[in-house]
Amino acid sequence: MEHHNKLFLLLMLLIQVLLVAAQTNSQDYNGLAALTGFWTNKPPNWVGTDPCGSNWEGIRCSNSRITELKLLSMNLEGQLSSAIQQLPELDTLDLSYNTGLTGTIPQEIGSLKKLKSLALVGCGLSGPIPDSIGALKQLTFLALNMNRFNGTIPGSIGNLTNINWFDVADNQLEGQIPVSDNKGRPGLDLLLQAQHFHMGNNKFSGQLPEKLFNSKMILEHVLLDNNQLQGSIPSSLGQVSTLEVL
Repeated sequence: MEHHNKLFLLLMLLIQVLLVAAQTNSQDYNGLAALTGFWTNKPPNWVGTDPCGSNWEGIRCSNSRITELKLLSMNLEGQLSSAIQQLPELDTLDLSYNTGLTGTIPQEIGSLKKLKSLALVGCGLSGPIPDSIGALKQLTFLALNMNRFNGTIPGSIGNLTNINWFDVADNQLEGQIPVSDNKGRPGLDLLLQAQHFHMGNNKFSGQLPEKLFNSKMILEHVLLDNNQLQGSIPSSLGQVSTLEVL
């Protein structure tokens, strides 16, 4: 009996050591595994079950939580699935220049409330930009250029009042540029911290709204070349004293 008790105590001690040794929150590891489980060409040092403790390439952690997923030009193939919501502590998500990353951006992206930087440049993504992106209130950098997104720019982007960089150039977006209205619907005219509006090489049509620009803005770059826009440049653009490139 004493021998069995010692074995039991030794086993419990070993389990505790393993739990302490693992530096990655189990929820985050499971979320990462669910997100990337069907991806190909993942980094070769992604071995084991402890991304934070093993310094996995492209992963940065804080207090055992995964806060950054940055995998540029890795030849990843797969989709950005709804499992992204299982990484709630992310503040940076950058999967740029992976042309094999296809499909749509899931609505669940909006659950990443701590996200400050979202970059999906030069992938193979398509479909509409989800309204839920407007829930990412801490976002300062949004780059979705060089994909195959279609549909319109969701007005909810106007809720991203901390945004500095907004880039949706080189897609297949269409319709009019959204501005806020008297019914409380948001638009790009509310992005008073933005310095960059990059929307060239799309299919935007109609006339640029006079309301799109105002004197409170600090825009430096407004790029709308190679669209199907009509009419003259709004006089309100002259109120933006910081403008450098049009």
